[in-house]
Amino acid sequence: MTSLATPDVAVIFDMDGVLVLTEEAHWQSWLEAARPRGAELSHAAFKSCFGRINPDCIPILFGPRSPEDTLAIADEKEAAFRRIVRARVPLVPGIVELLTSLSNLGARLAVGSSGPPENVKALVEGGGIAHFFGATVDGAQVRRGKPAPDVFLIGAERLGVAPSACAVIEDAPVGIRAAVAAGMLPVGVATTHPQAELREAGATLVYRDPAAIDPDRFVQMLRERACDNA
Repeated sequence: MTSLATPDVAVIFDMDGVLVLTEEAHWQSWLEAARPRGAELSHAAFKSCFGRINPDCIPILFGPRSPEDTLAIADEKEAAFRRIVRARVPLVPGIVELLTSLSNLGARLAVGSSGPPENVKALVEGGGIAHFFGATVDGAQVRRGKPAPDVFLIGAERLGVAPSACAVIEDAPVGIRAAVAAGMLPVGVATTHPQAELREAGATLVYRDPAAIDPDRFVQMLRERACDNA
């Protein structure tokens, strides 16, 4: 009689809204970049940019811009953002406990963020959670931003886990759609968007926040899914 090996599983975390609560810091930093240009930003348009890389956000927020101005806006915005969060990294309540439990249960963990590498490093290292992650993928490492699946597929490849054995935890509909496109289990946390929007985007599971996830049940379900798709 042969025994089945426990399948390797992974959980890939978006950063903003999942690991850290940075919505207000991002809004204020976009306003700083807009002020010297006399641009009026829409908060609704800002919300629609959650999960997207800066080159995709700037036309939505500022309208058509030259490549040079697009780069300048992005640089100014991100410098302002890092200045705002430097004093205190706003970790999502309960995220350290969740990361600890998932790691202890044998799940491999990664970050899959649309943010620039400087932001990802500042928040993950500044928040004291870098040691949990076997891979970190940022917006500079992908050709296509979310809702394309690239950031999550690279994360899975670096962890050495099949996409079908991965879950993605996301707060934004665009990220949920990227997880679906990657063939991963799409999990929403309603920290920045309503649960209904996350379900409409394709989330299989939706929680009010990461602290509501039961790690034991979550990893067991992920392993059963991995076996079914093996």
